[in-house]
Amino acid sequence: MSARVGVGYDVHKFTKGRRLFLGGVQIPYEFGLEGHSDADVVLHAVCDAILGAMGRGDIGEHFPNTDPKYKDISSLELLRIVMEHVRKEKFTVSNVDAVILAEEPNLKHFKMGMAENIARVLDIDLRSANIKATTSEGMGFIGRREGIACYATALLKRDGD
Repeated sequence: MSARVGVGYDVHKFTKGRRLFLGGVQIPYEFGLEGHSDADVVLHAVCDAILGAMGRGDIGEHFPNTDPKYKDISSLELLRIVMEHVRKEKFTVSNVDAVILAEEPNLKHFKMGMAENIARVLDIDLRSANIKATTSEGMGFIGRREGIACYATALLKRDGD
């Protein structure tokens, strides 16, 4: 059995008039994130980490922002599609770890819901979908409350390699 690691990163700026989704959880906040889909930086970073571990490019290649069928789509659906690729290529997801960088809103009470959503879609144990959140101590675009970013890693395994 071989193991493969992937790294993902995503960032979106805040905008008025949109709902904020992180890890598939709607977060009450005065701003949402600007993007073609629902702009869920957590799920986008997780998708990229999984695609990277498979050696299958990135989320922009699979779900281009020029394709109208992905306009305002839930990123949980994008993760489901990525998971279809995982199964088709006979991989299994071992674990996912993500860290959200956001000065606001406070995400303490939403991390478990994000982990539950990710674990359910990836068909992994809840403890294998870890979500962390931190601030940037007031520095940079995160510190100025201009947007949210997320880093993620994924470990995939495949029998027979």
